[in-house]
Amino acid sequence: MKKNRNVGIIGVGQSVYSSHREEVNQPEMIHEAVAEALNQAGLTISDVDCIVHGNMELFEMVHQPDLWHTIGIGSFGKETLRVTTGGTTGATIACVADNLVASGLHDIVLAVGFEKLQEGHTTGGITNMADPLWARQLQTGALTGMTAADMISEFGEERAKKVSMKYRIIMDKHAMRNEKAHRRLGLEFDQGEDLSKNSPPLVGELRMIHMCSQSDGACAVIFASEEKAKKLCKNPAWIKDHITAHREEMFVMFGDAPYITTHRYAAKKLFERNGIKNPKKEIDVFEMYDPSSWWGTDWLREFLLLEGDEHLKMVENDDITIEGAFPINPSGGVIASNPIGATALVRVAEAAMQIMGTAGKHQIPRQVNRALASGFGGTMWTVLMLLERNII
Repeated sequence: MKKNRNVGIIGVGQSVYSSHREEVNQPEMIHEAVAEALNQAGLTISDVDCIVHGNMELFEMVHQPDLWHTIGIGSFGKETLRVTTGGTTGATIACVADNLVASGLHDIVLAVGFEKLQEGHTTGGITNMADPLWARQLQTGALTGMTAADMISEFGEERAKKVSMKYRIIMDKHAMRNEKAHRRLGLEFDQGEDLSKNSPPLVGELRMIHMCSQSDGACAVIFASEEKAKKLCKNPAWIKDHITAHREEMFVMFGDAPYITTHRYAAKKLFERNGIKNPKKEIDVFEMYDPSSWWGTDWLREFLLLEGDEHLKMVENDDITIEGAFPINPSGGVIASNPIGATALVRVAEAAMQIMGTAGKHQIPRQVNRALASGFGGTMWTVLMLLERNII
């Protein structure tokens, strides 16, 4: 992707994630993330040229929430753009912020994603978006057992269930290192069989323990031009490239016709134009939008362009742990914290933190030179962002 100028992330802020942030209202919760990002970058809100704001406004049922949140962000009188693209919202606002700075229109842009899901009804919002007859299969959002059924069919029930549960427990162990994560359950590997049997069932083999949470929380990320980034930040996380794939034709409702997932489609294009031939070797960490441990496991194959059971072996061999060969979601991922409008921005933020070396207790114990972050939403929409320590 050719750019007019390089763009770097110089500040990241996140609120504490929880099922109920009843002690704060929306602007107050957002202020936590914005203040942290500004402090990390050594800026005040007066230094920011533009704010890009995103959430799923139908979930809280507050129209144009960016107007209310002016008092939490401090954005009065500043150019503000509001973006909503479903579950990909957080990744989309990161792409928008990058483009605004890369174009030369602005030097410093603040991206803010949030959701306060306790104040609305997520499932009610999703089910009312689709036609009740023709789009019936789409109305559950991420709540689906199809991937579990496919994995069991391909790899056998025992192996598929064990791998999915191991992925889930690894994500919890990562979340336990992240003080801001919502679900920090302290799971151990010897609990896997019991959890597989006794966790409340949702759909098919998808159980409550496999599934992501509904969280309250906010994330803020500051994007700066190369000149500003080098002055303000010792080690910016540079935006190398990003891609968005909306391929509705891959969602086959009336048969089993072969298709290429948007994950594989986007990853293949992104890697090709950046000269990445072996993503497992050339990328140091991947913050993946993983709505459930079944999808997280299955999507490893798609994003990394793997074949056969290579993705299962990555989980079985502990490759995806923080200390492993290819760490996945050191933050704990979406299964740990899911404030939907912010969720995909958190993936970008966490990937940037790994490069900047600011992830604290869930920092990978080696230098991170290249990181990948993904967003997911809609009818299998995909956004991928590639970040690097160095720019050429």
